[in-house]
Parts: sequence; C-alpha cells; structure tokens
Amino acid sequence: MDRIEAMNLLLSTIETGSFSAAARALRIPVQTVSRNIGDLEKHLGTQLLTRTTRKLGLTDAGVIYAAAAKKILEQVAEAERTAAGEFVAPRGELVISAPLLFGRIHVLPVVADFLGLFPEINVKLDLRDRNVDLLDDQIDMAVRIGHLPDSGMIATRVGAVRGVICASPKLLAEHGAPQTPLDLKHMPCIATDGPTLTAGWRFQAPDTGASIEVAFAPRLLTGANALVDAAVRGVGFARLLHYQAHEAIQAGTLRIVLEEYELPPFPIHILHAPHRHMPLKIRRFLDFASPRLRDALAPLSSP
Repeated sequence: MDRIEAMNLLLSTIETGSFSAAARALRIPVQTVSRNIGDLEKHLGTQLLTRTTRKLGLTDAGVIYAAAAKKILEQVAEAERTAAGEFVAPRGELVISAPLLFGRIHVLPVVADFLGLFPEINVKLDLRDRNVDLLDDQIDMAVRIGHLPDSGMIATRVGAVRGVICASPKLLAEHGAPQTPLDLKHMPCIATDGPTLTAGWRFQAPDTGASIEVAFAPRLLTGANALVDAAVRGVGFARLLHYQAHEAIQAGTLRIVLEEYELPPFPIHILHAPHRHMPLKIRRFLDFASPRLRDALAPLSSP
C-alpha cells in the first residue's frame, strides 16, 4: 500500500463526499478508492470513515488522522518543490485566482507578459466571482477587491476602485439625475444577484460623512457582467465597480451620478499564504505584477 496515495484518496473522498465522487474527480476506478482506504484502515487498525447509504463521515480517529495527513501532504509537496528547484529558480505551475471580469481586463494582460519573460513557469488563471480558500483550493495567489478579514494571509495592496452609480443617457432623460441618494427610491434600480446582494445601497454624506442607507426593490437582478449591459440599455440605475463600467463610461453609454455621495474606494490586494521560504515563482510574479497593476488601477480610484 502506498500510504501517500491512500492519504490523498482519503482527503479527496472527504472533500467530495463519496467514493464515487472522488473517483470521478481523480479519474480512477471507484474500487481503487475504496480498496486503498480500506487497506489504510487495516494498516492503522481503526475505522476512519463512517459509511451510511446517504453519505460518508469521519470517525473521531478519522478527524485526527485526516488533519495530520493534510499537513504531511503539504510538507511532501513543499519538499518536492524544493527538490524541483522552485526555491532556487523561478519555475513550476503558479495558480492565480481573480474575479471574472477584473481578471480578464487587468490580470490576464499581466499574466501574458509575465509568461513571456519566464518560460519555465506555467500559470493556471482561475477566474470566478467568489472568494476561494487559498489553502483548501491549492491557490498560490489571489486578487481580492474589498476590505480584508484578518486571515493570516500576506496582502500586497496594488490599488483601489470606486463604487459608482451609473445610468444610461436615455434613463437620465426620462427620469432626471438624482440629486441625493434618497431620490433613487422613486427611480428604477437594478442590482447584482451575487453573494453580496443586499436590500439596498449605502452612501456617505459629503458634508458630515454620515452613512445613508437607501432600500429599494430592484427591477432586475442579474450577474455583474450582465448588469453593465442592462444599465446601458436603460433598464435602471446600477451600482458598479468603476472597472466594470469603465468602457461604457468612456464610450458615453453610461454616466456616473451622485459622485459626491460615494463611499471611499475599495482596496485591491494580491494575497498569498505565508511561507517560510517563498517560492521564487510567487516572488517574481508579485514583483512583476504589483507595479503594473498599480499603474493600471490608478485612474479607477478617484473621480
């Protein structure tokens, strides 16, 4: 029995929830998964998984063993990277996560130029509109927009972006421009249906800095990318991050309103886990990407 392989199969089974799901994810027969875990349990002399008709769970011994196995596999992976030379030369695969549209507009061009300079580094660019767990999802670096929780990750600030209220010229001609955020209560508004959905929008009074909350029932709920298209078509006023609306604003198909009531710009960081010895592929990308992103993002943080 290969104990390293068995540990990997055990963790995959826990993450996916079943032998068959782990087998599909790893593209191996389900019998291979169940046999290896069974052999591991025999070797340890204890049961690691509880098996029911509906789902798998961990026994008390399984919880302890899985946590230890995860640490062991992380140490093995670091040892392999060291042996492969990742700490003495920039090489290997670099996994980077970023929001979908932001990644396509701002991160992809940087990655493309980076690959041209470092032929021994390959990049997996994971673009999705949700925050991933760097350790659990095996992500080397992530671009995050917004204020960061205290997670123990290392954060390098590369810029900031405004949150803006936009409308099409057609909509403004029909309804007029709002003079205060409260005017939006009587105007058509559209919003994203993402994980940050709220019942309204928050603003900041320009004279006192006091918070202003505006609740509304959106005429349309849709994804962030489609929200820009809907705003351009005059469906309603939309709150967007400036980079999302930048092209439409430049083209004149969207206009910013209520600028004086905007919240402070949202910070943008590159995150990575702390490393005792940082792989050179991460250090090189951080040094390469940070100044380029700062230059690209500078126009998005102020009116």
